[in-house]
Amino acid sequence: MKKILVVEDDDNIRELYKAELMDEGYEVVTACDGAQGYESYLKEKPDLVTIDIKMEGADGISLMHKIRKGDKKTPIIIYTAYGEYSQDFATWAANEYLVKSADLDQLKEKIKEFLP
Repeated sequence: MKKILVVEDDDNIRELYKAELMDEGYEVVTACDGAQGYESYLKEKPDLVTIDIKMEGADGISLMHKIRKGDKKTPIIIYTAYGEYSQDFATWAANEYLVKSADLDQLKEKIKEFLP
């Protein structure tokens, strides 16, 4: 079973993503901020990571760069409400940049592309 790490600061959204992705057959680990996300990444060795950008403490871009320093292969999807960061050079290390939607189909399709 493929494992996904969801890093999202909003409790309700994080639990929704977890439930939806578990329904798709994935094992899902969650974290509420960048610091906890990095600890979970090191401990859990996920097959894919989804990261929100704006979070208290360590933000998503910082987390992505910490992961990328030692791991160039694990797919990272930035999944955020802020579309303006998509042109920011700092986000280009991600495999995909998606703007959040109430409909998670786009996110699920991208995950299926990375984890066939």
